[in-house]
Amino acid sequence: MAADGDSLRLRGDRIRLLGIDAPELNQICWDVDGDEWSCGRAAHQRLGDLVGGTETTCQPDGIDYYGRTLATCTAADRDIAAVLVAEGLAIARGDYVREETTARSAKSGIWRGRFIDPRQWRDEDPVNAPEPGFFELLWNWFRELTGATTLR
Repeated sequence: MAADGDSLRLRGDRIRLLGIDAPELNQICWDVDGDEWSCGRAAHQRLGDLVGGTETTCQPDGIDYYGRTLATCTAADRDIAAVLVAEGLAIARGDYVREETTARSAKSGIWRGRFIDPRQWRDEDPVNAPEPGFFELLWNWFRELTGATTLR
C-alpha cells in the first residue's frame, strides 16, 4: 500500500524507496502553460498502481531518519523506483540517472513544466507557486490576449 509517492507499507513495515525523491502528497506542480496539477497525488497513485494486486519484494539497505526501512523494491519484476523516475514522477537521488534523463527528454511528469524540488517543498512547505519566468508571463499574456492554447 502506497503511503505517498516514494514510500509504502509492506506487511506492516514502513518502506522508503532508495535512490529517489517523489513530490510530497500535497505538492503541486505546473505544466508548460502554468496550470497547476497535483504531482504529489499523481506519484502516490502511480506507486499504488505499481504495488497493488501484485507481489512486491524489497531488499532492505538501512533505516532512515524517520525509522523507515530504506529499500529497493520490485513488483511484477520491475524496479518500482526506476519506473517512477522514468515516468517523471520522482527525482533521482544518486541512482536512476538514466531514467531521469529519459523523463526529462520526454518532458514526462514533473519535467513537463515547473516544480519545486521535493526536498525544498518539505523544508519550506510553500503556500504559493514560485514566480513564473519572463517567457511564461509573456506566454500567459499572449494566451489571454488571443485566446490561444498552444504555440505553433
